[in-house]
Amino acid sequence: MTGPCETTGGLITAPQPEAVEAGADVLRDGGNAVDAAVACALVQTAVDPIMCGIAGFGSMHVYMPGQGDNQEGHRFIDFHGRAPAAARAGMWEDIILGEAEDGFGFILEGAVNEIGYQSITTPMTLRALELALTRFGSRSLAELIQPAIAYCEDGFLVRPHVSAFWNEAPGAGRIAHREFLTRNRVARKIYTRPDGGIHRLGEVVRNPDMARTYRRIAEHGVEDFYTGAIAAEIVDDMARNGGLLAAADLAAVSPVEAEPLWGTYRGHRVATNNPPGGGVMILEMLNILENFDLAAMGHNAPEYIATVSEAMKIATVDKDTRLGDPRFVDVPVAELTSKDYASAMAERIRRGEKTHVPRLNPGGEESKDTTHVCAVDGAGNCVSLTHSIGMPSGVISEGLGFMYNGCMGVFDPRPGRAGSLAPGKSRFTAMCPTMLFDDDGPWLVIGAPGGTYITMGVLQGILNAVDFAMSAQQVVSAPRFCATSDTIDITNRILRRTEAALKAMGYPVRRSALSYHFAGVHAARRTAAGWDGGADPGRDGMALKV
Repeated sequence: MTGPCETTGGLITAPQPEAVEAGADVLRDGGNAVDAAVACALVQTAVDPIMCGIAGFGSMHVYMPGQGDNQEGHRFIDFHGRAPAAARAGMWEDIILGEAEDGFGFILEGAVNEIGYQSITTPMTLRALELALTRFGSRSLAELIQPAIAYCEDGFLVRPHVSAFWNEAPGAGRIAHREFLTRNRVARKIYTRPDGGIHRLGEVVRNPDMARTYRRIAEHGVEDFYTGAIAAEIVDDMARNGGLLAAADLAAVSPVEAEPLWGTYRGHRVATNNPPGGGVMILEMLNILENFDLAAMGHNAPEYIATVSEAMKIATVDKDTRLGDPRFVDVPVAELTSKDYASAMAERIRRGEKTHVPRLNPGGEESKDTTHVCAVDGAGNCVSLTHSIGMPSGVISEGLGFMYNGCMGVFDPRPGRAGSLAPGKSRFTAMCPTMLFDDDGPWLVIGAPGGTYITMGVLQGILNAVDFAMSAQQVVSAPRFCATSDTIDITNRILRRTEAALKAMGYPVRRSALSYHFAGVHAARRTAAGWDGGADPGRDGMALKV
């Protein structure tokens, strides 16, 4: 079913109906939440292949109360792409044109960090999905990849959000999205029509090469992708086209299993991911906002938007200057997530201080190429999984079918900074698959695609659930806003009198033409009657109960 749903058994929600149905079929057949999430994710790579793929990255939040002790049954599998060993800190320092206005990525001459072979970091997703199944699943990847193979062979319909995204034309020096589908000769064969235009809304896209690759993985195992015959084809293509990715990079791919990062918000325990994920920002903003009576302000009232926006801006400045890969950077997690730090930041807001978000020659925004799935089964197991190919590289190797990530675009090309390039380093990502707990266990499972907007969308979803007692569908559907620069961006459903009041308070405000924007939030919420689910109306998806 689309829209809100309630169940005492399983539930799954994601932006792609085809993927949701595949995950629901697994739950119906007795698979657990991890099995369902992996099946859903693999179909997502087939039916939304510019948003995600097996050569991507992500963060998977797993809660399995029946497996071992609480610590072993509640884990993150973080699979953030790493810069290849051939990368160097200052290799792009002299070709900087600007920085994305939202702080996610830099504009370079020739867009070498954004599209093409040098934009590719290590492909992590396939290895991570296999690890999830080995640790927590009850089905094999060879079995769960079969629905994805069918969609590659039979094709998928170009949905409204897919079409809109493919045809989007970012400004200020950013690559038009159609370039990701047409610049590479192999990509053109898959994504364009005989007249050279990209496939239109409602047309069927088939990818037999990716079907063959997936069949090879099902037959020979994931290792074929990283050290076997598929790996050899990848490495050969990279070497012939000036790519940085090498055989040693593929062989070294290893997702990180970790405990959640914990915080609290108004009596709920909050579990989210560690750096280089966006969980620190979630806890920091929640801690700041806990100092205010948001419900009394009124949802999306001027004072509410101004207060939440200031928390967003404070967290954004901290992200830009202090967050990064903890294997390379000393990240002050304890300080940024402390209640004392939050109290001091809240006092700044009360005094009327407006935080300035510095930007180097602001340019366009980052591409929002990501997807998400929330899955819950009848045993109480929960998964929140965000995965992506970042700004897609536009590169597809001959005969393989899948597109590589383009994650090098978010590294800071200026040496000596938290987000600077380094061999083996992971970039910061706003991904923050999060769960809230009450005394009875998991209460809210939430996450989103949307680039730098992810943390801001997830934050508002949590506020909607906790402070305003919304249902899961209301949580993800309520009008959103975002402040990742000095400007407050608002969706078109936020009232114009509210916009006028914010401008009177001294805020630059920019209205989007979109009614649903600033991440694509998906959520599952436990109620007295069971779980209810919500799918962001702007992303074509659905929530489905089993």
